[in-house]
Amino acid sequence: MGAYILRRLLLIVPTLFGIMLINFALTQFVPGGPIEQVAARLEGGGDALEAVSGSGADAGIQAAEDEGYIGARGLPPEFLAQLEVQFGFARIVCDEGFTGKPSIKAPECRKEVIPPAERFFTMMGNYLRFDFGQSYFRSIDVMDLVLEKMPVSITLGLWSTLIAYLISIPMGIRKAVRDGSTFDTWTSGAIIVGYAIPGFLFAILLLVLFSGGSYFRLFPLRGLTSDNWEELSWWGKAVDYLWHITLPVVASTISSFATLTLLTKNSFLEEIKKQYVMTARAKGLTEGRVLYGHVFRNAMLIVIAGFPALFVSVFFGGSLIIETIFSLDGLGQLGFKAAVERDYPVIFGTLFFFGLIGLVMGIISDLMYVWVDPRIDFGKRG
Repeated sequence: MGAYILRRLLLIVPTLFGIMLINFALTQFVPGGPIEQVAARLEGGGDALEAVSGSGADAGIQAAEDEGYIGARGLPPEFLAQLEVQFGFARIVCDEGFTGKPSIKAPECRKEVIPPAERFFTMMGNYLRFDFGQSYFRSIDVMDLVLEKMPVSITLGLWSTLIAYLISIPMGIRKAVRDGSTFDTWTSGAIIVGYAIPGFLFAILLLVLFSGGSYFRLFPLRGLTSDNWEELSWWGKAVDYLWHITLPVVASTISSFATLTLLTKNSFLEEIKKQYVMTARAKGLTEGRVLYGHVFRNAMLIVIAGFPALFVSVFFGGSLIIETIFSLDGLGQLGFKAAVERDYPVIFGTLFFFGLIGLVMGIISDLMYVWVDPRIDFGKRG
């Protein structure tokens, strides 16, 4: 098993490299990069200080002011060249013997475009040291930005996954035991309806019904905490947190709840029909002992071992729409804004970070299989 884990760990490197390479190559063909985004904002009459941050941007803005910049007249070439240098698309190269500070305006200096291949390998070298750089449009490191937004997404993913398991497993077992009964029929209908409703539509329905939209005002409309959070006691903070997170968690749980319930039922039905279950019953064991002492361990193999994968899917997949509807500032919102603004350090930094987490979670899923059923040994596969 140790050799198998080592092989999987070594495969992370080429897999992650391939993921980054494909996405980096795709961005080279996408129109409207960060330079064009800044130019469009400035030429549209936006505030340059809001569009760009950092010392390099300040120099570019000063260059624009020195040229008597007016949005309708276009942007000075020096300003655009300074942005390219600041964003890492070009560098300033000066003649030998030049002793001053490298500048676009210096006659001895010129802009040199950095080839995409060089930019990619430089980026990957930095990422191997977990140096993800700074956001183009925010004066903050990408890692600090991710850590700032992560608690919201972790909250949604963790609570949604735990609640789905706590409800789906008992219900799936009961449906398997009472297969074909009225309970099984009605719950199956409810599960199918819940699975068919899109998560965003269900979230809007919850807001309309329970957040003061048209009927009841039982839950807050937005955010994870109240304005007086700091003034509350620890017990008050816990209640306030649960009060705010209830509707977003319910909205993000609905689809995984339906899938997991049916998966549990089908797994139990398959195991109940096997010979060892009939033997256990023939020995006089109680139904509870048969179900939870023999059937459960085998039937729950796929369900329990899939916990890491389900958590990752909820964590990364459904957070954007839920965060938008409930005004939660998490990773979903961060990724969406970065894609719209072409904030490449945030896009590639989060892609590398989450890709690494996803690959590690795949290894953890395999270990969960072995933990649930010791008969499985991936190390002995040919």
